[in-house]
Amino acid sequence: MELAVLLEPSRPPKTDKSGILVDAVRVVTQLRGEAQKLKDSNLDLQEKIKELKVEKNELRDEKQRLKSQKEKLEQQLKTMSAQPSFFPPAMPGAFASPVQAAGTKLVPIISYPGVAMWQFMPPAAIDTSQDHVLRPPVA
Repeated sequence: MELAVLLEPSRPPKTDKSGILVDAVRVVTQLRGEAQKLKDSNLDLQEKIKELKVEKNELRDEKQRLKSQKEKLEQQLKTMSAQPSFFPPAMPGAFASPVQAAGTKLVPIISYPGVAMWQFMPPAAIDTSQDHVLRPPVA
Protein backbone atom coordinates (compact mmCIF):
# COMPACT_ATOMS: atom_id res chain seq x y z
CA MET A 1 0.00 0.00 0.00
CA GLU A 2 2.86 2.41 0.80
CA LEU A 3 4.45 1.71 -2.61
CA ALA A 4 1.17 2.44 -4.37
CA VAL A 5 0.87 5.77 -2.54
CA LEU A 6 4.49 6.68 -3.43
CA LEU A 7 4.06 5.83 -7.12
CA GLU A 8 0.95 7.94 -7.70
CA PRO A 9 0.12 10.15 -4.73
CA SER A 10 -2.77 11.92 -6.49
CA ARG A 11 -4.74 8.72 -7.23
CA PRO A 12 -6.43 6.50 -4.77
CA PRO A 13 -4.09 3.61 -3.89
CA LYS A 14 -4.46 0.37 -5.81
CA THR A 15 -5.06 -2.73 -3.79
CA ASP A 16 -3.93 -5.46 -6.18
CA LYS A 17 -0.27 -6.43 -6.18
CA SER A 18 0.04 -6.82 -9.94
CA GLY A 19 -1.24 -3.28 -10.62
CA ILE A 20 1.17 -1.86 -8.06
CA LEU A 21 4.10 -3.80 -9.59
CA VAL A 22 3.18 -2.70 -13.13
CA ASP A 23 3.16 0.93 -11.97
CA ALA A 24 6.49 0.41 -10.16
CA VAL A 25 8.10 -1.08 -13.29
CA ARG A 26 6.76 1.82 -15.41
CA VAL A 27 8.15 4.43 -13.00
CA VAL A 28 11.54 2.68 -12.71
CA THR A 29 11.81 2.42 -16.53
CA GLN A 30 10.89 6.09 -16.86
CA LEU A 31 13.49 7.09 -14.25
CA ARG A 32 16.18 4.98 -15.99
CA GLY A 33 15.43 6.73 -19.30
CA GLU A 34 15.69 10.14 -17.67
CA ALA A 35 18.95 9.12 -15.97
CA GLN A 36 20.39 8.00 -19.32
CA LYS A 37 19.36 11.29 -20.96
CA LEU A 38 21.04 13.20 -18.15
CA LYS A 39 24.23 11.13 -18.50
CA ASP A 40 24.33 11.79 -22.25
CA SER A 41 23.72 15.48 -21.67
CA ASN A 42 26.49 15.51 -19.07
CA LEU A 43 28.95 13.86 -21.49
CA ASP A 44 28.05 16.38 -24.21
CA LEU A 45 28.57 19.25 -21.80
CA GLN A 46 31.93 17.84 -20.67
CA GLU A 47 33.04 17.60 -24.32
CA LYS A 48 31.90 21.16 -24.96
CA ILE A 49 33.85 22.33 -21.88
CA LYS A 50 37.00 20.68 -23.26
CA GLU A 51 36.50 22.35 -26.65
CA LEU A 52 35.95 25.73 -25.00
CA LYS A 53 39.11 25.32 -22.92
CA VAL A 54 41.12 24.62 -26.07
CA GLU A 55 39.57 27.65 -27.76
CA LYS A 56 40.27 29.75 -24.66
CA ASN A 57 43.95 28.75 -24.76
CA GLU A 58 44.16 29.53 -28.48
CA LEU A 59 42.59 32.94 -27.90
CA ARG A 60 44.97 33.61 -25.01
CA ASP A 61 47.95 32.75 -27.26
CA GLU A 62 46.59 34.97 -30.03
CA LYS A 63 46.08 37.80 -27.55
CA GLN A 64 49.69 37.53 -26.38
CA ARG A 65 50.92 37.45 -29.99
CA LEU A 66 48.84 40.51 -30.89
CA LYS A 67 50.01 42.30 -27.77
CA SER A 68 53.66 41.72 -28.67
CA GLN A 69 53.01 42.88 -32.25
CA LYS A 70 51.30 46.00 -30.90
CA GLU A 71 54.28 46.76 -28.68
CA LYS A 72 56.67 46.27 -31.63
CA LEU A 73 54.60 48.61 -33.79
CA GLU A 74 54.41 51.21 -31.02
CA GLN A 75 58.18 51.02 -30.62
CA GLN A 76 58.65 51.43 -34.36
CA LEU A 77 56.27 54.38 -34.34
CA LYS A 78 58.23 56.00 -31.51
CA THR A 79 61.50 55.58 -33.36
CA MET A 80 60.00 56.89 -36.59
CA SER A 81 58.43 59.91 -34.91
CA ALA A 82 61.70 60.72 -33.16
CA GLN A 83 63.44 61.14 -36.53
CA PRO A 84 62.37 64.19 -38.56
CA SER A 85 60.78 62.94 -41.75
CA PHE A 86 61.34 66.06 -43.84
CA PHE A 87 65.12 65.62 -44.05
CA PRO A 88 66.45 63.53 -46.92
CA PRO A 89 68.48 60.43 -46.04
CA ALA A 90 72.17 60.89 -45.42
CA MET A 91 74.00 61.69 -48.63
CA PRO A 92 77.04 59.78 -49.81
CA GLY A 93 80.24 61.82 -49.94
CA ALA A 94 80.19 62.15 -53.75
CA PHE A 95 76.88 64.08 -53.71
CA ALA A 96 77.38 66.15 -50.58
CA SER A 97 78.26 69.83 -50.83
CA PRO A 98 81.15 71.23 -48.78
CA VAL A 99 78.71 72.80 -46.34
CA GLN A 100 76.83 69.54 -45.89
CA ALA A 101 80.05 67.61 -45.60
CA ALA A 102 81.02 69.84 -42.71
CA GLY A 103 77.74 68.86 -41.05
CA THR A 104 76.92 72.34 -39.84
CA LYS A 105 73.72 72.96 -41.79
CA LEU A 106 71.58 71.14 -44.34
CA VAL A 107 71.60 73.03 -47.66
CA PRO A 108 69.17 71.97 -50.40
CA ILE A 109 70.82 70.59 -53.48
CA ILE A 110 68.43 70.62 -56.40
CA SER A 111 70.39 68.02 -58.36
CA TYR A 112 70.52 65.39 -55.61
CA PRO A 113 69.37 62.15 -57.29
CA GLY A 114 66.26 60.40 -56.03
CA VAL A 115 65.11 63.00 -53.50
CA ALA A 116 62.39 65.56 -54.15
CA MET A 117 63.58 68.99 -53.15
CA TRP A 118 60.18 70.71 -53.15
CA GLN A 119 60.10 70.71 -49.35
CA PHE A 120 63.02 73.15 -49.31
CA MET A 121 61.42 75.58 -51.80
CA PRO A 122 59.37 78.59 -50.68
CA PRO A 123 55.58 78.18 -51.07
CA ALA A 124 55.44 80.86 -53.79
CA ALA A 125 57.75 78.80 -55.98
CA ILE A 126 55.65 75.66 -55.49
CA ASP A 127 52.36 77.38 -56.37
CA THR A 128 51.44 76.28 -59.90
CA SER A 129 48.09 78.04 -60.19
CA GLN A 130 49.53 80.85 -62.39
CA ASP A 131 51.76 78.69 -64.59
CA HIS A 132 49.48 78.99 -67.63
CA VAL A 133 49.76 82.81 -67.47
CA LEU A 134 53.46 83.07 -66.63
CA ARG A 135 54.60 80.35 -69.00
CA PRO A 136 52.20 80.00 -71.94
CA PRO A 137 52.23 76.61 -73.67
CA VAL A 138 54.45 76.30 -76.67
CA ALA A 139 52.46 75.30 -79.74
